[in-house]
Amino acid sequence: MNTLKLTLATAAICAAANAQAQSMFRGDAAHSGVYAGEGPRQLHGVKWKFATGGRVVGSPVIDAGVIYFGSEDGNVYAVDAATGAQRWRRPTGGPVSATPAIDHGVVYAGSSDGKFYALNARSGAPKWKFQTSGERHFEAKRLHGWEPRNQTMSDPFDMYLSSPVVANGKVYFGSGDGNVYALDAASGDLLWKFPTGDVVHASPALADGVLYVGSWDSWFYAIDAASGQQKWRFHGGEDPLIHNQVGFQSSAAVANGLVYVGCRDSNLYAIDAASGAEKWRVNNNGSWVITSPAVSNGKVYFATSDSSLYQVVDAITGAPAQKQQAKAFMFSSPAIAGSVVVTGVTNGTLEARDRDSGELLWSFQTDTSKQNPGWTLTSDGRFNTGLLYRSGWQESSIATAQRMMSVGSFYSSPIIDGGTVYIGSNDGNLYAID
Repeated sequence: MNTLKLTLATAAICAAANAQAQSMFRGDAAHSGVYAGEGPRQLHGVKWKFATGGRVVGSPVIDAGVIYFGSEDGNVYAVDAATGAQRWRRPTGGPVSATPAIDHGVVYAGSSDGKFYALNARSGAPKWKFQTSGERHFEAKRLHGWEPRNQTMSDPFDMYLSSPVVANGKVYFGSGDGNVYALDAASGDLLWKFPTGDVVHASPALADGVLYVGSWDSWFYAIDAASGQQKWRFHGGEDPLIHNQVGFQSSAAVANGLVYVGCRDSNLYAIDAASGAEKWRVNNNGSWVITSPAVSNGKVYFATSDSSLYQVVDAITGAPAQKQQAKAFMFSSPAIAGSVVVTGVTNGTLEARDRDSGELLWSFQTDTSKQNPGWTLTSDGRFNTGLLYRSGWQESSIATAQRMMSVGSFYSSPIIDGGTVYIGSNDGNLYAID
């Protein structure tokens, strides 16, 4: 019992320290998903929204009163956190579906053009750019059981790029070329690259000099951050027939010597950070765990795709603590600020829940979701499966995925700062909500 209390106390201290940083994906290098202060327990409304020319699936970050984010219109943006006024925008050669990172006045961001950019945080002026071997989506034959079975298909649900983590003068990120890269943060020079067997669009977490990141090759890797050498790897599920239950798309969170990560094999895993040994798993009966877990108060918070479940489990044992039914898939990762947990839903709603009870505190719906183009949603906000799933052929299935994205869906993960929630939407807007 004393050991358990010590462990939970250490978790609280780590969470408090992590909550002070919000300059990279999930708030900090260890990807705790915990933010400083208290989240809004009541919905007042939209403070402002900023329109871009494409979907906003990556997440925003904040530094010195400025929000930085990317859009699938190919731009990296800086906007005033208080007013939503644009400070600058910098075009790249492709969609920016990753979350930027900020360090020492520099914004780091990857693009689907296969380049990785370093930009001046005040002006957006380029400092350097690095060329990878090229971006691509995960692809396979007979993907998700779609026809024709001999056609190699690109996965429309591989919608994120890997988001960088920056520490100790180095920047780390994954790529669709299958590599994990380490660059010198000041010059952009290549320090090392680590090859995996497939696309790496998960975002690396960093703790105690070790990077933790999964690949679509079904392996999850621990890599020495200084040398790029593998320390261990952990094998997730395989699905050689239809490639549906395979691949690490979720980004890991690291806390108290454990690595927590979701997988498209429908499991949430807890892995020993030192050895790579599995501690426990929570199986979700075929539903992907794309969300990146948040860790707070001795609990792990995550959500699922098809089963649309918001879940909380004990961080040490994996024992269930909460389970709440949402109305649609959840790819957006939970953000925790004080007693509030905020998560985006693919039906175009943003939900805030009490951290300890799971009670729904409020829900925000985008205008596009309210308009419900093509009757994509039923009257109670669920996907209209009878209209959407008409055929198992590739073209029909991709059209279905696109329609699901057309209702102002939240694929972006929220951040919380000063009682305001900032999040991007597939309607092309970045929202500030309190």
